[in-house]
Order: sequence, then C-alpha cells, then structure tokens
Amino acid sequence: MILVTGAAGKTGLAVLAALKQRGAKTRAFVKDDDQILPARRAGANEVVVGDLLDADVWRLATTAVSRIYHIGPNMHPNEVRIGQLMIAAARTIGNCRVVYHSVIHPQIREMPHHWSKMKVERILFDSGLDYTILQPTAYMQNLLAYLPAIQNDGILPVPYPAETRLSLVDLQDVATVAAKILIEPQHNFATYELVGTGPLTQTAVADTFSQILHRPVEVCPMSVEAWQAQARAKGTDKRTIETAVAMFNYYAQHGMVGSPHVLRFLLGQEPTTLATVITRAVAS
Repeated sequence: MILVTGAAGKTGLAVLAALKQRGAKTRAFVKDDDQILPARRAGANEVVVGDLLDADVWRLATTAVSRIYHIGPNMHPNEVRIGQLMIAAARTIGNCRVVYHSVIHPQIREMPHHWSKMKVERILFDSGLDYTILQPTAYMQNLLAYLPAIQNDGILPVPYPAETRLSLVDLQDVATVAAKILIEPQHNFATYELVGTGPLTQTAVADTFSQILHRPVEVCPMSVEAWQAQARAKGTDKRTIETAVAMFNYYAQHGMVGSPHVLRFLLGQEPTTLATVITRAVAS
C-alpha cells in the first residue's frame, strides 16, 4: 500500500493517476470530505480524511503502508511540523520507504517555503528511513492561470521582469517519475532535481504562447504591489502573500534555473516541452 499525502491537490491527483496506471494500490490522505471523490476518481483505493497536524490520524493513515509519497502543503506555516509527524509515523511502521516531494534549490533561505522543505529533508536524512527526495521546479501548468488574459488580451502578466529566467517542468512528467520511484527499488537515498527545460526568459515563454495561439503575445510585468492587491482581493492570507512576494523578489534578482538531464534520464525520453503543455491545454 502506498500512502499519498496532500492527495487532493494537483500534484497528489496526478501522482494517484500515475500510480493507478502502474497498477499500484494507493491510499489518499486528504483534509476534508469534499476531497474524497476527486481522490477516488484519480485512482485512490482508500481515502483517509484528517488533519496533517494530528498524530492520531497519521497512525491511522500509515497502517499497513510500505511507502509514503509526502506532499507538504505549500507555504504552510507548520510544514516542518507536518514533516516531523510524517517521519515519526513512518518510523513506527518498520520497513517503510518515504519519497519526499520537495522543491528545486530548497537551500535558498530568501524563500521561506523552500527553506521549510530543506528542514524536512534534513530531518529525513537523520531518520534512519529509506528515502528518495524529488525536487521539481515550477510547473508549466502554473502558467495556464494566465491563459484567459493571453487569449483575450495578448499579454502574459507576471510579477517579475520580462528577462527573468526560470526553468519549468510538466506536472505529468513529475507524476510519472514519482510513480516510477515509488515502485522501483533502486532509488533509495537519491535526490533528484526534476527540471523539464533550460532557463527560459518570460519573453521566450510569451513567444511560445504566441506560436501556439497564432497571435502576438507580450510580457506585461506587474508590480509586486499590484500582485499583492489582487491576492488580497481574492482572500489570500497575509503569510501566503508575504511568502509569495519573497519568491517573486528572489526570481527577479536571480531567476530559478536547472538542467533537464536528470529528468531525461529518469523518464527514458525527452521531457515534455512547454509548447506541448500549452497545446494540450488549448485543445482541452
């Protein structure tokens, strides 16, 4: 039995679906009853509902589990504590292997949500458990939130400069690798960066949208203040806004780049391109 935490998020659902394709038996750990059906539809054989900060729920969720795919809640103030509870539960099982969904370059202190994952990695190193760490970069699918603005107005609005260089990855490629790592035994104690592209400027991203949509698309950098106002209007909490702003500021100064060589090796083929992801989204 494989336990997938954060199973109702976009990553969790994709991993459940990929594991179903591999014939694996899975249990989804979700936070409320509304998330049971999506997890079931994605392929979960069993579902446990509860709070990731509740040790008793962890004991229930990990019963008869041999592997855990742990997706910590992004930008959560208690992500490290949740990681500690996950590791403690895994240690009580015996012969449990953890695959931890971390993030590319978690050692960057200027981005608190990256640094939290670094702390969980360190705890995992010291746990005595068999583990594998996956460090994906930003998903290509995150860009699809801008698709209406791109299609209607021909603009790609981003909260950092047009020359900012980011490496991206397809969520489906990440899910495919996650399922592979969970099922194959030879990846113990490995840490894999999952990167699908070389560094792409935001102008290059806009050009890719333009080629697929057959219309001009221009980058329209917005100020951090404008992004904050939009986030507050949507009801985003203060801490999440502050964490996101720290990320945008880091991106603006340094970008976030990596190499696709490891992902190519794990997939056994070329990673999915941004053009393919955009084409899929437009056709759906």
